[in-house]
Amino acid sequence: MSDKVVQALYNDDDVLMNAVKKVKAEKHHIEEIYCPFPVHGLDKAMGLEGTRIAITSFMYGCVGLTVAIVMMNYIMIEDWPQDIGGKPSFSYIENMPAFVPIMFELTVFFAAHLMVITFYMRSKLWPFKKAENPDVRTTDDHFLMEVPTHGNEAEVVALLQSTGAVEVNIVDSDH
Repeated sequence: MSDKVVQALYNDDDVLMNAVKKVKAEKHHIEEIYCPFPVHGLDKAMGLEGTRIAITSFMYGCVGLTVAIVMMNYIMIEDWPQDIGGKPSFSYIENMPAFVPIMFELTVFFAAHLMVITFYMRSKLWPFKKAENPDVRTTDDHFLMEVPTHGNEAEVVALLQSTGAVEVNIVDSDH
């Protein structure tokens, strides 16, 4: 990693997308892009790998389904069987149609809540964490691209200026 990064600010997402494609075509590494809203296709243009959070969501849903089945079997069949509406609770299979909404709800509950917790842990978003965006304008209406330098500051600055950046700065890297 270099000691300096070049930060280029853009005020339009289409200009940013074209700039990313041009920077990648010149074989430069883009360290990070800060955006005020999601830009469709930016991850593909940057060459980022796909996320695996859907796999964890599926696993969390399976855990929720298992908890629902075990919980309902224990509560309604083993621990306190009840005769509800003339339907005795002799086995789980006989009463499973009545349990389907509970199984669905707990599957969704576990998948959603544990997926959010996993996302926050993976993204290192903790309560009271200091914001990491280098320019406050990236939360409003500007886009910022960081490109590390390896002794070629002038070349990177010229490239980013040619892509339509409204402002280009060289700053010390604090990574």
